[in-house]
Amino acid sequence: MGLDLIDIGSNLTHESFTADRDAVMARALQAGVRRQVITGADLASSHQAAALAAQHPARLWSTAGVHPHHAQTFAGSQRAELIELLRLHQVVAVGECGLDYFRNLSPPDAQRQAFIAQLEIAVEIRKPVFLHQRDAHGDFAAILRDFAGRLHGGVAHCFTGGEAELEAYLALGLFIGITGWACDERRGLDLRNSVPKIPLERLLIETDAPYLLPRNMNPKPKSRRNEPSYLPHIAATVARLRGEALETIGAATTRNAVALFGLTDL
Repeated sequence: MGLDLIDIGSNLTHESFTADRDAVMARALQAGVRRQVITGADLASSHQAAALAAQHPARLWSTAGVHPHHAQTFAGSQRAELIELLRLHQVVAVGECGLDYFRNLSPPDAQRQAFIAQLEIAVEIRKPVFLHQRDAHGDFAAILRDFAGRLHGGVAHCFTGGEAELEAYLALGLFIGITGWACDERRGLDLRNSVPKIPLERLLIETDAPYLLPRNMNPKPKSRRNEPSYLPHIAATVARLRGEALETIGAATTRNAVALFGLTDL
């Protein structure tokens, strides 16, 4: 039967995939990555992700939202446009949204306002949230607690934190998305220690391609570009860290992704 994995966070509309996107998708399928959720980071890329997903039903879905880097561009007048996108069948989550105080490409106030606005939209349209947090855990968790009991699920995308952050996000009812960060023994120590403590029923896997190429791939790819076809390597690393079989991780993360995002079965 082989693997049946779901990459819950790939950036297939990124310009690095323009020349060979079909080949990238074919390699993913061959590797056992049967389905992908394409990330929207602003309104333009959310439209592109939705259009790409519409071309590949039962294989691709997408998210629609405004990343904290772009928060200052999110005006109230764009709310209706975002809601219209989110009502499309193939658009399964609100985001990527959240807070990023590491780069602060948008002022923190603008980030918080855009984050809250998108959480309100998620409550209104009854879809889960695809969440980003970097160096902003306190404010991020506090805002989410204000929405406790009203959100329809969510995932801490590209989780890189330690046990305290993990416990906070589990208490908020979130799924935990693990990327190739777990494959980096230099900077991923806190995460690698946290991975075994994630309940299997809350675990998701993602590449965040073309970013975060797994560092421990052997042989190393000629290109530094990450691809969805490398998701089995991440799944195998997660399985090894947890002392579980790859098949167990594959089955659980696929089941969890279908449940969270409401993906139709093949």
